[in-house]
Amino acid sequence: MIGIYLSGTGNTKHCVEKLLSVWEPGAEMLPIEDERALEGIRKNDGIVLAYPTQFSNIPYLVRDFINTNRAVWKNKSVFCLTTMGMFSGDGTGCAARLLKKYGATVTGGLQVKMPDSVCDSKLLKKTLEENQKIIREADRKLENAAKQVLASGTYPKEGLGFAAHLAGLFGQRLWFYNKTTGYSSKLKISDACTGCGLCVKNCPTGNLTVKDGKAVAASSCTMCYRCISSCPKQAVTLLGKQVHEQCRYEKYSE
Repeated sequence: MIGIYLSGTGNTKHCVEKLLSVWEPGAEMLPIEDERALEGIRKNDGIVLAYPTQFSNIPYLVRDFINTNRAVWKNKSVFCLTTMGMFSGDGTGCAARLLKKYGATVTGGLQVKMPDSVCDSKLLKKTLEENQKIIREADRKLENAAKQVLASGTYPKEGLGFAAHLAGLFGQRLWFYNKTTGYSSKLKISDACTGCGLCVKNCPTGNLTVKDGKAVAASSCTMCYRCISSCPKQAVTLLGKQVHEQCRYEKYSE
C-alpha cells in the first residue's frame, strides 16, 4: 500500500501518516507532485489518495493528476481521504467518480475536519486550544477507521453516497464552481515580499518564480495555500487581502 497526497499546510500529510501508521505501518507516503508518485501507484495495488477539500470539490492539481494518468488506475483499490475546515459534502466522492471511470475500485472514503488552512480569511479562525482539540478528534477518527478496516474489513464510506453528492453539489460546488474548474491566476503578492524564494521551493505546481528580488505568480495555482502559510512576511494572499493567521499544522500540534 502507498499513500499519495496533496498537502498545503500539513493537515492532509498528517492525516495520511496517522491513518497508515495504524492501517499499514511502514507504508510509503509521497506528495502527489513527487516524480516518484506515479511509479509508486504502478507498484502498489492499494492506494490511499488524500487531499484537502476546496468548495466541496477536489483541488485541480489532483483532478489533473487523475485525468492525465488515467491508465494507471485500472484495477487499483483506492481509499479516498479528504481534509476540510468546516464542510466537505462529497469531497471524497468527486475523486471517487473519476477513479471509477478509469477502472479503479474505490474501497471507501473518510472526511476529516482539521484546522482551517484559509489563513487570509477570518471566516473560520479559531483559538489554539480549539484547533488542538480538532486535531485530537481527527486523530481518534483516523485511528478508529484504520482499526475498523483491520478488524472487520469494513471501510467507512463518507462522502461517497447520493445524499453526500447532493449536499456537496448544492451546498457549495454549484455556487463556487468556477473556482475549481482549473488552475487559478489570482494569487497576489504584496510589496512586503523580500524574494526569499521559500514560496518557490514549496509550490507543488511550479507556479512561482523570483524576478528582480520579488516573487511572481503565474496562472497555475492549485489553491493549496502552501505559499501563504509559509511566507515569513505574510506577503501572499488568494481569497482575502490580508493574512490574519499563519495556519501551519505544526503550530497546533505542539
